[in-house]
Amino acid sequence: MKLIILDRDGVINHDSPDFIKSPQEWLPIPGSLEAIARLNQAGYRVVVASNQSGIAREFFDMTILNAIHQKMHALAQQVGASIDAVFFCPHAAADNCDCRKPKPGMFKEISQRYKTSLKGVPTVGDSLRDLQAGYISGCAPYLVLTGKGDKTQATGGLPPGTLVFPDLAATVGHLLKAATPASPNVAFSV
Repeated sequence: MKLIILDRDGVINHDSPDFIKSPQEWLPIPGSLEAIARLNQAGYRVVVASNQSGIAREFFDMTILNAIHQKMHALAQQVGASIDAVFFCPHAAADNCDCRKPKPGMFKEISQRYKTSLKGVPTVGDSLRDLQAGYISGCAPYLVLTGKGDKTQATGGLPPGTLVFPDLAATVGHLLKAATPASPNVAFSV
């Protein structure tokens, strides 16, 4: 099974310093949903792992979060994309839970749910905590420069081996190109 783990805000959709608090505020980054469709066509199961402390902070509730995710799934389906599952942490940083990235709790849950090791599984994020949670779990970290990505890259401290791309579409292009076996040199004689 080919699996990829994506952060949501700043990777799939535009991020906001004020949180994405309604379906109307959830706007896909150009090319991100099409990139997910390309992953699906290549046999990947796409999973989202997202911190959603807006719930703990009472900026929105589970009904709103579900409506946001319903919109994400619907827009994805319109371009032939499928997001297999959405894992999220509803806690605030002060709650000191195990699921809030950079802790690996969500990644452990994904591993258990899919009954697979996450060793080498690509994880794509725009913040250091996204990459740290994946790296601790054995994932291959990919930073996108959308969302908080530019600031994350400038701050430094990325996990070893982190690859950096302008956006999810470029990341997917790299992953799919790297997965395509090179065509053998064929000599023809006449």
